[in-house]
Amino acid sequence: MERQNQLDPLLTLSGVHTHIGQYHILQGVDLVVPRGGLSVLLGRNGAGKTTTLRTIMGLWQASAGSITFDGQDITRMSTPDIARAGIAYVPESMAVFSELTVRENLYLAARSGALDNARVDWICGFFPALKKFWNYPAGNLSGGQKQMVAIARAIVEPRKLLLVDEPTKGLAPAIVQSLMAAFRELKDTDTTILLVEQNFNFVRTLGDSVSVMDDGRVVHAGSMRELADDDELQTRLLGLSLDSHQ
Repeated sequence: MERQNQLDPLLTLSGVHTHIGQYHILQGVDLVVPRGGLSVLLGRNGAGKTTTLRTIMGLWQASAGSITFDGQDITRMSTPDIARAGIAYVPESMAVFSELTVRENLYLAARSGALDNARVDWICGFFPALKKFWNYPAGNLSGGQKQMVAIARAIVEPRKLLLVDEPTKGLAPAIVQSLMAAFRELKDTDTTILLVEQNFNFVRTLGDSVSVMDDGRVVHAGSMRELADDDELQTRLLGLSLDSHQ
C-alpha cells in the first residue's frame, strides 16, 4: 500500500476487520487521520467506506485489529463513550428526530444540557434556514435542510473529530457551497474532519489528505494534491478520472 507521512495522528486504525453477519466487510484496514485539517475517504460503492466510519463510531464492532483515538484505545468502547471522547458522526441517512423541532434537535445534542447561543449563531451563519425553521418539526424539512440539522447537531459543541458520510449527496449547489464554507471554517478550529464523499470538486478544494479503499482495505494514502494532479493515479485507483465525480 502507498503511504503518506503522518507526523501527528489523531486517529489510527491498525489491521481492522469488521464482520456484519456472514459478510467480511473490512479486511485489515490501516488508516491514519492526521490531527487537524480534512481527510477524505474515497472508493467505489461497496468498498467499505461507510462501514469504516460506523466501526470507528462503535456502531459496528471490529472483529480484529485496533482503533486508537487521541492516544486512547477505543476499539471496544461503546458508542456513547466514543461520543463523549470527542467524536461526532453525521450519517448519510441525515438522522434527525422528525417529531422534534430544529431547536430541540440541537438541544438534545448539546452535552452540557444548554445551547451556546454564540455557537448557534455561528452555525446559522452557514445555514440561515435553521433559524427560519427553528420551531418547525425537523421531519417537515427538505432533504437539504435535514442535512443542515444533522451537521448542526454534530458541531453544536466543539468536537475533536467529525465523521461525515457523503454530506453533499442530492443537495442543491447553493447548499453545497454553504457546507463548503462550514467545513472550511471548522478546519481552522480544533476540529479534525474525516469525510466520505463522491463529489470530487467538493473534496478537491477542501481535502488535505486522502485515502482510497477497495475491497475492504485502504490501497492508497497520500496528499489530496497528489491525487488531484495525477489522472493516471485516479484511473488506477478508482477506475476513472475523479473529474467525472461531480
